[in-house]
Amino acid sequence: MLGGERGAVTPIVAASLVVLAVMAMGLADVGRVLLAQGRAQTAADAAALAAAQSLAFPTEMDPERAARDLARRNGAGLVRCACDPGTFEARVEVRSPVGVLLLGPDDLAVGASARAVVELP
Repeated sequence: MLGGERGAVTPIVAASLVVLAVMAMGLADVGRVLLAQGRAQTAADAAALAAAQSLAFPTEMDPERAARDLARRNGAGLVRCACDPGTFEARVEVRSPVGVLLLGPDDLAVGASARAVVELP
């Protein structure tokens, strides 16, 4: 009989399970990065709209402060706001942390940018 080959499949199965687990963790990390990218883009869009609206309809809050506030409320930090007085256009850049990854660095952040223009009739 084949008594000498008994259990020879066990190392192959164990190695396959390890590879499968690493692939699953990598896929989970990709999902987290894509989710963070979506949040960053939402924050950038909201910040640009707030800044452009503040330029077109001035209030006590300056455009950069409005952009910073909306970015923060959407889980991102404002990196840059090009909100020139006298224009109705705002360009913003934000960064949003990804969080703890299973296979990657813990301090990863994604960025996004947006442009908003208010057109008055």
